Amino acid sequence: MTAPFGRSGLLQRLRGAHLDVADLREVADAVLPGLATGGLRITVADRRGGAVVVLEEEEHRQTVALADLAEDMAEGGVPPTTEGMAAALAAWVAHRPVTRDAAQRCGIAVLDWADGRRTALAWTVAVPRGRATVTWTPPAGADPRTVERIRAAARSRAAEVTLDLRVEGPVALWSHLRLPLLATAVLGAPERLLAGVAGAGLEMPDMHVVVTPRRPLACAGAGVAARLAGQTNEDQVTLPWREFAALPWV
Repeated sequence: MTAPFGRSGLLQRLRGAHLDVADLREVADAVLPGLATGGLRITVADRRGGAVVVLEEEEHRQTVALADLAEDMAEGGVPPTTEGMAAALAAWVAHRPVTRDAAQRCGIAVLDWADGRRTALAWTVAVPRGRATVTWTPPAGADPRTVERIRAAARSRAAEVTLDLRVEGPVALWSHLRLPLLATAVLGAPERLLAGVAGAGLEMPDMHVVVTPRRPLACAGAGVAARLAGQTNEDQVTLPWREFAALPWV
């Protein structure tokens, strides 16, 4: 599991704020039992090499050394306070892998980067958890019919996501107020995309969409979209609106 701890500036990372493992253990013993809900089991156990945290939920089981977790938190700029460590532990648990059942019940089809190079997009199933959004990847050997059912349900659910649409000149911007990754859900329902832009009073016979996952997506005519894409330093993909629905799944 990748720790979801925000990175601070280079100077602070070089200084390396220390998190004491014993302090983290004390906070973990107090906080983690309250985060174990439903089918999620969380255990802090002592092993020969040091304490570990064990997360078990349906098909997933993970064991992480508490010392490694403390190091990741320190590198991520987590303050060495009870409140800071408690918040970091809650965020870490929220970013645990998604189970197949959760993907089926709560998954929403969104676009995310297809690989680490951030040059291509792909559809994925995202599950909201509080203020976090965690994606589900089919495991190797998964039943194709099960995967297709999960993806179809996620695509249907995407059409019902509440999004904010605002207009800035010739550009229509779609966003989600709490979970930025969900803004791309509108691209899974082209009729909603078109109706929203038309209802906002914009005419775009050649509408293109500029997509940077976890940022508002911008709809504009081809020329305006190209200028928007050229003005950003962030990785993005710009395509005609018709092409997004046909993108592959991860």
